[in-house]
Amino acid sequence: MELKRVVVTGMGAVTPLGNDVETTWANALAGVSGAGPITHFDASKFKTQFACEVKNFDTSFIDRKKLRTLDLYAQFALYAAKQAIENSGLEEASNLNRDRVGVIIAAGIGGLHTFEEEAGYYAKNAENGPKYNPFFIPKMIADIAAGHVSMEYGYHGPNFGTVSACASSNNAIIDAFNLLRLGKADAIVTGGAEAAIFPAGVGGFNSMHALSTRNDSPETASRPFSKSRDGFVMGEGSVVLVLEELEHAKARGAKIYAEVAGGGLSADAYHLTATHPEGLGAILAMRNALEDANMKPEDIDYINVHGTSTPVGDVSEIKAIQEVFGKHAYDLNISSTKSMTGHLLGATGALEAMFSIKSVMEDVVPPTINHEEGDEDENIDYALNFTFNKAQHRPVRAALSNSFGFGGHNATVIVKKYEDK
Repeated sequence: MELKRVVVTGMGAVTPLGNDVETTWANALAGVSGAGPITHFDASKFKTQFACEVKNFDTSFIDRKKLRTLDLYAQFALYAAKQAIENSGLEEASNLNRDRVGVIIAAGIGGLHTFEEEAGYYAKNAENGPKYNPFFIPKMIADIAAGHVSMEYGYHGPNFGTVSACASSNNAIIDAFNLLRLGKADAIVTGGAEAAIFPAGVGGFNSMHALSTRNDSPETASRPFSKSRDGFVMGEGSVVLVLEELEHAKARGAKIYAEVAGGGLSADAYHLTATHPEGLGAILAMRNALEDANMKPEDIDYINVHGTSTPVGDVSEIKAIQEVFGKHAYDLNISSTKSMTGHLLGATGALEAMFSIKSVMEDVVPPTINHEEGDEDENIDYALNFTFNKAQHRPVRAALSNSFGFGGHNATVIVKKYEDK
């Protein structure tokens, strides 16, 4: 069967750089850091006392009774979904078949704050026997954001969440893409959401020595590809996209932002948390994505790398890029937007897909900030175009976005300029 084409017709965001797509994008191009002292809880006794939090989040769009049933990560998802659906004009479409509109929203962890609150409550009151909030389970589970969005809009199509650690929302996008091109739906609301900047999240990652401890300078702590990098910076938020089968989008006169060209998946099958040192899983994911998109390495102009600012991960990804792209690796542009947003865990793939879409739309590559000259890692080839510290304008025909997760999960998404052909 002939596969259908899939396009992006809507975008919504609540991130450490802004509570909508345009503010987030403008701040990314300007090289703004979203990092600052943690405000969600008293982090004074933690090794890491800062993160990239969402600022000034307004929950007034949610009914007060319903708000009590929603973990923060689901609140973020509903807000981003509302923006994306309004941006797409999907609800204005005449004769919209809601049986063929789906929702696939990822979370790497889900309702961690809810779990932490309930566990703490039980520990304090254990002598009185078990007593839990009846909303405990439905607030906590990692699929529930997709459920809430489907209920809010009455979408009866494919509905689930994906969980593959930090690759989760790239997995969600790829699942949505595949269902649409197979004709299983007309449109799918997809992306990711995460809100794990709470004691269990920060303390857990601290115990793994995964987080930066640069407490004296939070805004410069996320520094991918710099020799002085000492771990990632936690972020939070949600990005949601509306993906749509091309003919369905054209029939309703939708604005088309970009086309989803392909997706690639793989496993490192190597280590619980570390990437393969030679980037073998990353190589396979990128090659699978290129094959799926029927594209050559030379067709890619920008790579939004996973680039978390960890000593091992940054090096292995660069090795993988050099292996896959060969000489063309020196012609395309590379940047890690995590230097500004921090690492949104299960939501990071959707955020970076959004950045990739905007790059394709506007022919500009956002920077990797916090790189210091003379501070290079000897294992990284700095002849590559890393787009350090300042955005770069250049033609971007297609962009590739990598996400890699604990457990060796790898997911790569490719987006390209839409051409009516």
